[in-house]
Amino acid sequence: MPAPVPTPLPEFAVALRPPDLSPWRSGDAGVPGFITRRAASPGPHLALLGLMHGNEFAGAIVLDRLLRAGFMPRRGVLTMGFVNLAAFERFDPRRPTASRFIDEDLNRVWDEAVLDGPRTSRELARAREILPLIQTVDVLVDLHSMLWPADPAILSGPSGKGLALARGIGTPSLVIADSGHANGKRLIDHRRFVDPETKAAAVLVEAGQHWEADTVAAAEAAVAGVLRHLDMLPANAPLPAPPRVPQRVAEVTAAITAATTQFAFVQAWRGGDVVKRRNTLIALDGASEVRTPHDDCLLVMPSLRPSRGHTAVRLARFVG
Repeated sequence: MPAPVPTPLPEFAVALRPPDLSPWRSGDAGVPGFITRRAASPGPHLALLGLMHGNEFAGAIVLDRLLRAGFMPRRGVLTMGFVNLAAFERFDPRRPTASRFIDEDLNRVWDEAVLDGPRTSRELARAREILPLIQTVDVLVDLHSMLWPADPAILSGPSGKGLALARGIGTPSLVIADSGHANGKRLIDHRRFVDPETKAAAVLVEAGQHWEADTVAAAEAAVAGVLRHLDMLPANAPLPAPPRVPQRVAEVTAAITAATTQFAFVQAWRGGDVVKRRNTLIALDGASEVRTPHDDCLLVMPSLRPSRGHTAVRLARFVG
């Protein structure tokens, strides 16, 4: 069999218009881009975040809609945040992948040693600015989208708290219990959300491909799901009905990091594909083979053009 070659980067259609976030840039929660709404009745503090990556604005569209509609939670505190506004402001539909971040991935800097350390970048400065507010949150939902084709999924992280939250939200129908990436911690991996001594929980929703209307709908359904789960959704809220598809849970058994610049899959796998047989060849990383470690191996978000040192794919087994 001839050696596979890395997938060329295709042209991606941008079917969504970036939202006008100018009314929310100043914020009202002590952090630019973060807006808080407080109900009269006590309850949990929920944070809904969009734009962790500047070119992933499906979640931001949902939050912008809620803010423009004057949405108020039935109880508790709701904070809606637009995280990497600086990168978002650079979005160009002719180069839609170029504005993911400015200096570094904002969702790989949430290790306490990094946050407390001497290193600086625009993304790290933003994370440090946001962190005090994050430390007050009881529940957090981080809304993302994906570059390559994949089924929507909710990533529950490494903790049982995250898994329970994902089940409570109820959508997307695929739940992935995982430990993140070798090249840095995500916000949902921060100690506040994974420490068993705390009650705070967080999940990351991968709502679909960037820049597609269905992705906005999936993000909106997840937002409705968490508000309903926390009894924060008013009866007349213009949000989707509860999902009717049962969830499946898969646990990541291996995270494959590209060791070379020649990493290439043997075919254009799609996130959500299941490889039936153990030891099936799925990719080559230079001269090294990447094979499935078990039967019925779920491929989680394969990146068809991974950079060296970055996650190429996660492999998972269904557990429920």
